[in-house]
Amino acid sequence: MRFVLRTTLVLCLVLGWGASSFATEAKEVPTVHGLALYDEPALPADFSHFPYVFPDAPKGGSMTQAAVGSSFDSTNPFIIRGTPAIGIGDIYDTLLVENRDEPFSVYGLLAEGIRLDPDRYWIEFDLHPEARFHDGEPVTAEDVVYSFHLLLDEGNPFYRGYYADVESVEALDRHTVRFEFAANHSRELPLIVGQLPVLPKHYWEERDFSSPTLARHPGSGPYRIAEVDPGRRIVYERVDDYWGRDLPVNVGRHNIDRLIYDYYRDRDIAWEAFKAGVLDYRIDARAATWAIGYDFPAYHEGLIERITVPDGQPSRMQAFVFNLRRDKFQDPRVREALNLTFDFPWLNANIFYGTYKRTESYFQNSDMAAEGLPSDAELELLEPFRDELPERVFTEPLPIDHPEDLRERLRLAYDLLIDAGYEVRDDTLVDAGSGRPLTVEVMLYDSGMERVVQPMLRNMSRLGIRGTLRIVDINQYLNRLRGFDFDIIVGQFPQSNNPGNEQREYWTSEFANSPQSRNLMGLENSVVDALVEQLIRADSRQELNTVARALDRVLRWSFITIPQYHSGETRIAVWDKFGYPQPFPEYGLDLAAWWVDAEREAEINQRLRRR
Repeated sequence: MRFVLRTTLVLCLVLGWGASSFATEAKEVPTVHGLALYDEPALPADFSHFPYVFPDAPKGGSMTQAAVGSSFDSTNPFIIRGTPAIGIGDIYDTLLVENRDEPFSVYGLLAEGIRLDPDRYWIEFDLHPEARFHDGEPVTAEDVVYSFHLLLDEGNPFYRGYYADVESVEALDRHTVRFEFAANHSRELPLIVGQLPVLPKHYWEERDFSSPTLARHPGSGPYRIAEVDPGRRIVYERVDDYWGRDLPVNVGRHNIDRLIYDYYRDRDIAWEAFKAGVLDYRIDARAATWAIGYDFPAYHEGLIERITVPDGQPSRMQAFVFNLRRDKFQDPRVREALNLTFDFPWLNANIFYGTYKRTESYFQNSDMAAEGLPSDAELELLEPFRDELPERVFTEPLPIDHPEDLRERLRLAYDLLIDAGYEVRDDTLVDAGSGRPLTVEVMLYDSGMERVVQPMLRNMSRLGIRGTLRIVDINQYLNRLRGFDFDIIVGQFPQSNNPGNEQREYWTSEFANSPQSRNLMGLENSVVDALVEQLIRADSRQELNTVARALDRVLRWSFITIPQYHSGETRIAVWDKFGYPQPFPEYGLDLAAWWVDAEREAEINQRLRRR
């Protein structure tokens, strides 16, 4: 094969065939400071800081947050085994970093210079010579090469899909690394290569990377591990002599001295800890708490601030996820029937105080969400797969929940189950052939979702389905997840404004049986596989939107999940000792841009001591 490739290369050079990537080798490629998915990055080469930060933000103080879950047993977040500690990513630098004020533009972090082949067959990064790991060792191109191969060979399956089109990576010299791509159809690939976390080769080559560990690994980022106390907390401290503190991408960021994550087994206990001033910051994901829960002295005295941050990205799909590896979920009629038992209108009126909206799309609140009947452009994409798709994909509007009346919903669900070969015997729904009852277990690791699950299970029981809820600790939950030992779980599928390579791990057959991949449901669908590859190849915003809508349409008609709800904003409660720049960045909250107001912190601490 290598001989054939070499011969082909010689012929292309001699005869002048297409192969434009070869021509770019011979001409000068300019070194740039940043990249954008489409067009050019917004910030000039001489920018001093990101537009949304306060460049003179003071340093100091601490921020304590809750991590809800039994514990952690690893400070290595890159592998399948173990439960990694929250926040561990803050100790690692990447080659490039995003600007949250742009939909997808990246600027140099470890990389001080970038050269991208005009035909997008390769990219080179020049590393900052002064870049250092926490133990003082320099960051070199060899560390980049080593990190890439280590993550692909021994890391989470996510990396295999994310970097599937990287053909090779090579250290050209001590501070220059080059990535070669197997094809140039992914506009996103050069940018996401820059998201590679760089690990120290001198540290990991002498250790077992695949085993969980509680060691304080060195990174090159703005924080290092300060305390490791499994079952209780992990603490990160700001690195005073952090090599990159004065880079434009870091000015005004990483201001807080200590980031503390206290572990709580139950979210209600964590809520009480916040009210008592033990925790500083919380994302309030519970509608009832946000609506009526802040009737306590500290809030009335103005010591606690509530903030809502509009979502700058598509609203994430949170859903009950079916395990398609189980025979009982193979029939889409069964999955559609179970969808109908989720009574969102009742939940929103009686539990959520009307604060949520029903999630319908995998790209909710974006131009990528499918609507109504397929457009001509979507039909052109879907027509080659007509024989593999349900006719409804082409002829019916999207399945957006049928009638709101529960009785009518359950009648439709019953008809679907009967059509799928079930019948009712002694008030129990059973397979007409085998007599086996239809049973469903929803597995959780947090009791907070119980009030959402139980009404759905009651509706299932009205159809004769035996539904149960099992709440397990986080370690057991992860072990069962890795072994695909579940019926239904709650999953989340966050999307950016520019979905790309990560979609492979979400939906494609390659990852259906990979432990700890994000294809939680075990979806194996050749049409989805093909559409994901077309999405990755999209060469314009218009094409990306069209392919995403087609993919969204196929996923929704497959009934692989029971979509839940979203608010369209992030609700935050904090003790009022923090400063933060406003307005917030357009495409996501950057907590690294916050700082501690020392005077306000002292005042709050004094008032808490008086209680």
